[in-house]
Amino acid sequence: MPSLFGLERDGDIETLTAVVTESDNPTVRERAAEILGSLDETDDDGIEALVEVVQTDDNEAVRAAAIDALTALDAIDGLLSALGRDVPAAAADWKKAETFVQDLSADAPELRMAAANVLGRLENENAVNPLVESLSDPDPRVRVRVARALGRIADPGAAGALVEHLQGEPLPVRRAVADALGYLGNRPALDGLLSMADDGSEAMRRTVAASLGRFGNTEPIDTLVDLLGDESDLVRRAAVFSLIEILSNVDASKSDELRQAVVDRMSASGDPSIVQSLAEIIEEGTQLHQRRNAVWMLGRVAEEGDGVAIDALLSVLDDDDQLIQQFATTSLAEIGGRRVETELLEVLDTGSEAAVGKAAFTLGKIGGDRSRQKLERLVDETESEEVRQYAFSALSKLEQSAPDIEDFEF
Repeated sequence: MPSLFGLERDGDIETLTAVVTESDNPTVRERAAEILGSLDETDDDGIEALVEVVQTDDNEAVRAAAIDALTALDAIDGLLSALGRDVPAAAADWKKAETFVQDLSADAPELRMAAANVLGRLENENAVNPLVESLSDPDPRVRVRVARALGRIADPGAAGALVEHLQGEPLPVRRAVADALGYLGNRPALDGLLSMADDGSEAMRRTVAASLGRFGNTEPIDTLVDLLGDESDLVRRAAVFSLIEILSNVDASKSDELRQAVVDRMSASGDPSIVQSLAEIIEEGTQLHQRRNAVWMLGRVAEEGDGVAIDALLSVLDDDDQLIQQFATTSLAEIGGRRVETELLEVLDTGSEAAVGKAAFTLGKIGGDRSRQKLERLVDETESEEVRQYAFSALSKLEQSAPDIEDFEF
């Protein structure tokens, strides 16, 4: 049988549906349920299989995963049917919320879990107080889902109650609480997270680092910078992502100074996972400002010859965003060295018109005799007037002292 990773990658609903009901391994069934809940293509057969799991599986973790999957798929009718409950689909949200609030005190923990899940999806503020009371539920699986629901509703008034559960709880509950606090955004939530930055659990520190990135101010920066020195590369990478997120949203008047301060700390660490994290943001990020910051920062933390950094920057020389193109050229020039020159010379032969122009521009800052010869040929042979201008300008720069790297506005 293909791996679960392969089934998820291929969106193989049919096989996943069979696995979630037939596998002898509860860990495999649990993961299959999670995947079914994450796939937009999950069909009626998949939902029916998840309902069957909720009703019949003898493993608590598998049943919990199926409940979460049905909630994620908005298959509320199926979930309620599996739990022996019936709420009219046409009922108003407040009426649904009222019904699920009552279910927070049901005898069956699975029904309490489902109630917390649905209340979180409804994002009904009237459910906050009942959910806060349910943070003391005797079943930790319920407390995990209550914390998640409070995070989705994001009522700052729940911060104090959540903070009380950052300690003295099983790790899954503590992580769910830390994740929820990141969505509340107020001072008690921030103070609670900052107090856990040196927690003994790697997983907890990673969750804290990720949650700190959701705050719309600079206060978490010092703690996140400290986490760049964490012994765990997963924690360090979470800190990098959060720093980028904060810097992408900070007031423009403060961004330059803060960005440089963060870059200095990143460079001092010499940690390759930082470069890898920035490269991932460039290649996979969906927020433009985050990608711009990552491109700018990568050239200032990567060492000469760093292939991960160079490849990531080369890949965006023809990005749709003009600033990303510009930052990529300046970052490649910052890294410099023979490898960058060699890769840029290759781009002159194989790249798109936009990439060739930016490569020529950068070679004007870092190139040597090889670049001069190649650029001279490019001026004569290119059919693009824009590329010719870039190449001619680069040749002119190679014949005089290179100017300071130009600053661009974010």
